[in-house]
Amino acid sequence: MLETLLSFLLGWTNGGQCSANISSVNQTTVASIASTADAANLTIPVTHVYTVSKNIVALRIETGELIRGKQVAYEAEPGDNVKRHGWVWRQGKALGQLVPDVPNTIWLADQYVGPKLNTDCVDSLKGYKVITSDRTKLTPKNIYRKSNIRAMAETASWKFEWPMVHTLYLELPEDLVVGETYKINFGKKGIQNTTFIYKPEQTRSEAVQISHLGFDPDDPAKVAFLSTWMGNGGGVNYEENKPFWLIDVATGDKVYEGQTKLSQSKDYRDSQGRNHNETDVFIMDFSDFSVAGQYQIYVDGVGTSYEFEIGENTWRDGFFVSARGMYHQRSGIALEAPYTNYQRPRSFHPEDGMVVHQSTVPLMETRMGFLYGNQAPSAFESLVNTKTDQEVSNAWGGWMDAGDWDRRIPHLHVSRSFLELLELHPDYFGDLKLNLPESNNNLPDILDEALWGLDVFRRLQTEAGGIPGGIESAEHPKKGQGSWQESLDVMVYGPGIWSSYFYANVAARAAYVLENYDKALAKTYRDSAIRAMDWAEAELANATEEQHEIIGSNRNLAAAELYRLTGDDKWHQLFLNTTVFQNADAVISSHGHYDQSHSAFVYGRTQRPVNEAVRKNAIDAILRAAKKDMDSIESTGFKWNADPKSAIGWGSMTTPKTRALFHAHSLTGDEAYLRFGILATQFAAGANPSNMMYTIGLGHRNPKMPLMADVRVTGQEPPPGITVYGPMDVQNPNGHAGNWEEAIKKFAPEMNPSPWEWPTSEAYFDSYYYVPVTEFTVHQSIGPTAYSWGYIAANDQNE
Repeated sequence: MLETLLSFLLGWTNGGQCSANISSVNQTTVASIASTADAANLTIPVTHVYTVSKNIVALRIETGELIRGKQVAYEAEPGDNVKRHGWVWRQGKALGQLVPDVPNTIWLADQYVGPKLNTDCVDSLKGYKVITSDRTKLTPKNIYRKSNIRAMAETASWKFEWPMVHTLYLELPEDLVVGETYKINFGKKGIQNTTFIYKPEQTRSEAVQISHLGFDPDDPAKVAFLSTWMGNGGGVNYEENKPFWLIDVATGDKVYEGQTKLSQSKDYRDSQGRNHNETDVFIMDFSDFSVAGQYQIYVDGVGTSYEFEIGENTWRDGFFVSARGMYHQRSGIALEAPYTNYQRPRSFHPEDGMVVHQSTVPLMETRMGFLYGNQAPSAFESLVNTKTDQEVSNAWGGWMDAGDWDRRIPHLHVSRSFLELLELHPDYFGDLKLNLPESNNNLPDILDEALWGLDVFRRLQTEAGGIPGGIESAEHPKKGQGSWQESLDVMVYGPGIWSSYFYANVAARAAYVLENYDKALAKTYRDSAIRAMDWAEAELANATEEQHEIIGSNRNLAAAELYRLTGDDKWHQLFLNTTVFQNADAVISSHGHYDQSHSAFVYGRTQRPVNEAVRKNAIDAILRAAKKDMDSIESTGFKWNADPKSAIGWGSMTTPKTRALFHAHSLTGDEAYLRFGILATQFAAGANPSNMMYTIGLGHRNPKMPLMADVRVTGQEPPPGITVYGPMDVQNPNGHAGNWEEAIKKFAPEMNPSPWEWPTSEAYFDSYYYVPVTEFTVHQSIGPTAYSWGYIAANDQNE
């Protein structure tokens, strides 16, 4: 009986029938189906029924589930066929991929279980009926659909199945009646008939979007958004000044009333001729409401938002998870209980047999040095070509990135930002615990995490004082290997001028902050910073004119930090000789030329004697940059802060850009800067048309397929605190999406409209191999998110 049913299900194709398709169903699933339903009547349930207007009903249908593959011991059986790339086929089915250089180990293929929606059938209006309680039949005027992938199952070599989310929009000939019961009959479309009561005050609608973190009662910005893009149906036209209410979840009472305001028209075009929403976006501002509680936003006739909190610890709780994303990216340590539920063996540690060799090429002279772009040689090639026989014993620790296990000097941006938070708010962060292995020492946890990323470079410092640019493998990871199984050659970059200045400025800041906690450790970092600075100064004559331009910013910042730390006038003079702020009109950064934003803030706040004109110019430049950010935020529909002259992608929409705003707020106390900084965090925190939180482990809906090899090979859910790059502008001919067309083409046939037609704000396609959206780096994604949320948390007036 079971075998017959399995054969029937797996052979069930469209064949002209409007039925659900069953794909990759395992024996357990079939047994469950057999025990609960007649296979011939199997239908797909509707996940969620809601409205986006008074006459448009939306039906969210989620199909398919991912069973993650994982590494297990491989025991060969007679008839096993090992094919290309080590894929093992057994009894005509892909079992998994043998793990390179790890004996008797296989990564089992992912599995896809569950039915698929027959989209050809559902797109036809024929058969749809909406029936009222008095048996009145309403025939929809139009049906629209958008379909997106929500995970990825790699079931064989470069073969995929896609768990999907389909949203159907039924446009009715007349408005729905509040309190009326409606039955939606799908005819023979393979969808389970469903009944709903039109109670928009009690029904969550995807059209109403709000931060999943919530707000503090004293936040100067509390907002929600209203928008709907219906795929091939385009945008919903909402009128301005539509009433909205804040509903207390505990009592059901309406406790605040406001009106929608147009945030951005669908007709708006930026300097590149782009509109990233393809529909009108309305903002709902309730900033003057400050009563703690659990709430929903209700928009008249549309529906409600997800529940959210107004409370004292919302930002603190978000910071806790985000900052611990750094812990989950640690190298050289096992991730284990009681510090996390995510399990990963210790990686890249010499005691486990990891041998790291010295190479001679500086990071700055490779493509990953952010100096020469694509004209420079690749980091992999350069490291391999300059590898020596010298072993480096202290090359462990630091933080890894997403698709690779590198630990490069730019990661110290995170150390710098964490040190800044502690310096600005020592009481708040001094007491905040992050559940780290170091949590019981004499240092604040945020300082311990900052030093985890910094200390590996201190240990790599040469006797002469130079700092290597990081640690890197000879290639991208071998597919199937975990970080603790790395079999490629691993090398340390040669000491470099750029990396030495970079380290010197962060180590000097660490020494400055450590003076309040551990004077001996402060002296260690002070001495190390000066040695690195002296080495770089001695080597500077060897730098090319082109290199000087990039070196200059870190050199200037190191001088500013060392002057603040030591009071030595030679560092003050070096700062004054290299600063752009001798010019009253100087900007804090000029793309591709310099970035003196941090040195402006350091010099603007130092207690040492200063050149007052230069200090004023530096502070004025920060305030001008903050005003420019405010204008940028104001111009966007969902209030993200991205350069309007650059294509959206690689985190520019989902990573909060708040540094200039919060520096301006810290210097002036002007609440307007804090307000706009909070606005800049909203999109990534869930106030977006996908209602998705782009930091894993928080909110109501998360990415499932971040580019994390350790997650894939262990078969675990991704760890909390990882902020992915998020949506990319696939339509912009000047953008980067075209470089990833092969990855997009794998899931494009499943989607509607095609991926290239999706507005940027919804163009998150959750595929492990679509790197521009599922990748992240610790310094571009996790660090800035934690910094933003931490700064807001520490500025809670009630703490």
